[in-house]
Amino acid sequence: MHLPRRALLPLAAGALALGLAPTPAAMAVAAPTPTPTSAVPGVPGVPSVTVVSSDPGVLADATDGPCAYTPTPDDPAVRPVSLPRDPTPTPTPHRGTVLVTFVTNRGSIPMELDRAVAPCTVQSFLHLLRSKFYDDTICHRLTTYPTLSVLQCGDPSGTGAGGPGYRYEDELPTFLPPSPTDPTGERVVYPRGTLAMANAGPDTNGSQFFLVWADSVLRPNYTVFGRILPIGLRTLDRIAAGGVRPQDPGAPLDGRPAKRTHIEVGVRIT
Repeated sequence: MHLPRRALLPLAAGALALGLAPTPAAMAVAAPTPTPTSAVPGVPGVPSVTVVSSDPGVLADATDGPCAYTPTPDDPAVRPVSLPRDPTPTPTPHRGTVLVTFVTNRGSIPMELDRAVAPCTVQSFLHLLRSKFYDDTICHRLTTYPTLSVLQCGDPSGTGAGGPGYRYEDELPTFLPPSPTDPTGERVVYPRGTLAMANAGPDTNGSQFFLVWADSVLRPNYTVFGRILPIGLRTLDRIAAGGVRPQDPGAPLDGRPAKRTHIEVGVRIT
């Protein structure tokens, strides 16, 4: 899938989006239809950041504002949560930054969300934070490939197949530098410290997101909506240093964090 809802590199049940392929356990729980992963150049078998997704089907009753948060009845919320507010004609806030932090068993991960680059994504993320959707959840995926180094979180089911029961459109980055290692020019660098959404394909953003702990090479298919602050990067470094507990023998650098990472609570600071 794509970076992240369901999968990081395939993400999102609708899509968290970097592109991790669903695990057998995830498929057993949610019975999703996996989205094919795309390989990272030079690293055979590396998945993208994605979310495990089922067919969203025909969706209705989207919010009336510019973000058009749309229910996904075939991919229901794994934890009760309403649609984000998307008032019309009042536009979704599109200026300024917001500081939030996740308190985890491995340390705090403070982040700065940027409304200017992804207003609808920030609106949704803050809604889920206020609704305690992320509280008492695990980060279900860690990758340690040289060209894909991310921690994927945001699924209360812990399977990589769960989401909030709605989706919304991409707000794709146009400012990321091209990858110097990709001769096709199709991939860009998601720098260390980037905060981005996982997904299961175009316009399937939900609740899953990924945190980039080392520069990663991906197609620019994942919405960037903020950055991880230095204290948070130190926490991520400790998690990454613990290594991966692979779920698939063919992907030894992709799986659960060996150091189980539990989000205890998410807090808005400003």
